[in-house]
Amino acid sequence: MRGQRPPGLCDQRFASAYIFAAVRPATGEDFALVLPRVCTEAMDRFLLDFAATIPADTHAVMVLDGAGWHDQRSVTVPPNVTLVELPPYSPELNPVERIWLYLRERYLSHRLLADYEAVVDACCRAWNALTAEAGRIKSLCSYPYLAKVSS
Repeated sequence: MRGQRPPGLCDQRFASAYIFAAVRPATGEDFALVLPRVCTEAMDRFLLDFAATIPADTHAVMVLDGAGWHDQRSVTVPPNVTLVELPPYSPELNPVERIWLYLRERYLSHRLLADYEAVVDACCRAWNALTAEAGRIKSLCSYPYLAKVSS
């Protein structure tokens, strides 16, 4: 089939769910939610739920890209979390980008799902499969430069 697109699954229906996640590259610790849309309200919920998992004497720094729902002026940032926005067009600086690529390549691409619940279930199963692989988050996200970053 030279000169033609390879055949793939196709469906005109459309339903989306979004994985919001935070990982700690040094240890592989993770926190994730699957939410129905990306917006500042969803980001607020994610940050609030994430902040509730942080021990009382700990402060978390979260690296974000420039997505509209990450805007620090729009979201409510809990006191035990600091958001650090990356420069535009620099996904290679964000360790979690490799997780999204890994999930798409191995679990989420080229699949037909019956409905929204099936989409959410696929996202949850993909994340759970990722986190069940011992050391996978650490191997995907541990960029050498991270150890050299200081406050």
